[in-house]
Amino acid sequence: MAKIKMKKKSTSTDMTAMCDVAFLLLTFFILTATAKVPEALPVDMPSSVAQTKLPDTDLAIITIGKGADGKSKVFFDIKGREIRKRTLEGMGAKYGVTFSEDDKTKFALMDDFGVPLANLKQIIDMKAADRTKANQPGVPLDSLDNQLKDWLLISRRASIDIDNKELQIAIKGDAKEEYPQIKRIMDILQDQKINSFNLVTGMRGKDF
Repeated sequence: MAKIKMKKKSTSTDMTAMCDVAFLLLTFFILTATAKVPEALPVDMPSSVAQTKLPDTDLAIITIGKGADGKSKVFFDIKGREIRKRTLEGMGAKYGVTFSEDDKTKFALMDDFGVPLANLKQIIDMKAADRTKANQPGVPLDSLDNQLKDWLLISRRASIDIDNKELQIAIKGDAKEEYPQIKRIMDILQDQKINSFNLVTGMRGKDF
């Protein structure tokens, strides 16, 4: 009996549609992604398993760490553009420093900073990449010139005036930072009756 020969079919698969989808997804992620800006004062945060997320607005972050020169420094940041503008206006009025509308707009888009108010305009005029490279000495917080106290006080007032909310406070400290420097920050907070604040930590896996 004669054998019936089966017609061979091509086993190749057209991958054109799959490639199109892959390139569309790649293009989408590239266009929507934002580059991570290097921190002006990088810190090695202590680890914890807490997963509470900090708010994007109505938040002040105090960063404590050591700069490239090995000296302990304090940087300050405010989340919320309008609050940043209002705070800069208040600080300028208190210390007799004039900031233009362009300065306020740029300041509202900045991240943390660590200079005395008199030198802040120089940092504002820099590009973001140059700010991270600049040798910022830190926000003054000694007994003769405690500008950190005023930044906190004026930003808290601005938050209430604009959003009718109490400004939340977070401390982002280096795990190796000495305790006296942290205590100085906590004393400033307690002087303003701030007894509740957040400690920013890095994530670590749970121990089983």
